[in-house]
Amino acid sequence: MTRDQRLAQAAQALNCPMDVDIAPGGSYRPVVRDERMLHVSGQLPRLNGVMASLGPMSAQPAAGAATLAQAQKAARVSALRALMLLQRTLGSLDSVQRMCRMTVYVHCTPDFTQHSEVADGASELLVEVLGDIGLPARSAIGVAQLPKNATVEVEITASAHFAL
Repeated sequence: MTRDQRLAQAAQALNCPMDVDIAPGGSYRPVVRDERMLHVSGQLPRLNGVMASLGPMSAQPAAGAATLAQAQKAARVSALRALMLLQRTLGSLDSVQRMCRMTVYVHCTPDFTQHSEVADGASELLVEVLGDIGLPARSAIGVAQLPKNATVEVEITASAHFAL
């Protein structure tokens, strides 16, 4: 199975159409190429126009707080959207040489400490689609708020084969 087929399979499993519009929500580019490096802007977990998970993560279950499973799914959705942008930019994920860096921002309360477990959702999706080259260096960072009250935001940097 090709990387593009695995991406389509992951999108289907998350109920995300491959032709979903991933337009910028402000004054920025979704993907910037610098020689062989591709920097993908932070992706929120939008599924069919709705956030897959809203609200902060908390160590203590509370009304309005996302569960770990919801946050991991949201991280998967965000990573999926980033891969879709790479595929659209490159024409195929077969051009990806390596996932170099990923930062996962987790909207959370000060007592939350499972940032890396949330980020695992995104990492696992990258490996499912790209194999070993999909496992990047990674940071998982807790923040007080994210755009649109999203639970996670994922940004990635990848290297790709280009004719320079």
